[in-house]
Amino acid sequence: MGRYLLRRTAFLLGSLLAAAALLFVLLRLLPGDPANALLSVGATPEQIAAARRQIGSDLPLLQQFGSWLAGLARLDLGTSFVSRLPVGPEIAARLVVTVPLTLLAFVLAVVIALPVGFVAAWRSDRWYGLLLNGVSQLGIAVPAFWIGMLLVTVFALRLRLLPAGGFPRDDWAEPGRALTSLALPVVTIALVMSASLIRYVRSATLDVLGSDYLRTARALGSSFAGAMWRHGLRNAAVPVVSILGIELATTFLGAVVVESVFTLPGLGTMLVEGIAEHDYPVIQGVLVVSTFAVLVIGFAADLVQRLIDPRLRAHVGGGRP
Repeated sequence: MGRYLLRRTAFLLGSLLAAAALLFVLLRLLPGDPANALLSVGATPEQIAAARRQIGSDLPLLQQFGSWLAGLARLDLGTSFVSRLPVGPEIAARLVVTVPLTLLAFVLAVVIALPVGFVAAWRSDRWYGLLLNGVSQLGIAVPAFWIGMLLVTVFALRLRLLPAGGFPRDDWAEPGRALTSLALPVVTIALVMSASLIRYVRSATLDVLGSDYLRTARALGSSFAGAMWRHGLRNAAVPVVSILGIELATTFLGAVVVESVFTLPGLGTMLVEGIAEHDYPVIQGVLVVSTFAVLVIGFAADLVQRLIDPRLRAHVGGGRP
């Protein structure tokens, strides 16, 4: 297991390095001059050249990449072209909003999807099982921003029960206000995520319900609940854990849409602002942190799969990834 962890850690670092290089190149291919972020309209060629020297965009690309990579190794994400503030602390301040939003939505989605997906599979021949399956299919097709606007219209504008957007200036100094501000965004993300998760939970449960080992356990005298608990739960959990990792990573990356709808000062909003202002350090910093988070989530999901499935653990010693 130790060798496997070392291999996976090396793979994670290599993937992060490759993603950083690809990100650096793609940003340089975008139209527009990042020096313009420092200048007003109508700047002279001399001012533009001076701005390029200031931010280092006049240097060869390899030298720019090496300098940025060296800073990244020191956990230095650079300085914003626009605000002239370090990007790292700014990202940390935005994560105070994005991380709780993502985790709360993920937990709520799992709480919804697991029982609903199980019932949809267990009673797939009943009307309510078919109804749950149909609702989950409909939920997958509905965009997150549409659900967000619908919730704002109903609960914020008409019923006036929850705020339509924004976040307290003092962040989590008053947890009640902060949680109230995140209520509608969390529900929006959770509804979209749970619709997809219900489908996977239903599929995994149907596979278990039709398995020979579950029928054998029932034939030997086990109750349905006992057979599912002893034999079905772990087997159904293996594919679901993998999907949970993907959904968590997707939610983290997709927070930009929901944060825009609810005007939350999170990582997604920071990325949109950076793109609009051609602020390369901000864009690079946000995307590198997001990429690292996605890789870590995938690593954790893979590790959990191996812990709950003995067949995967047996392959570790055989040299498989």
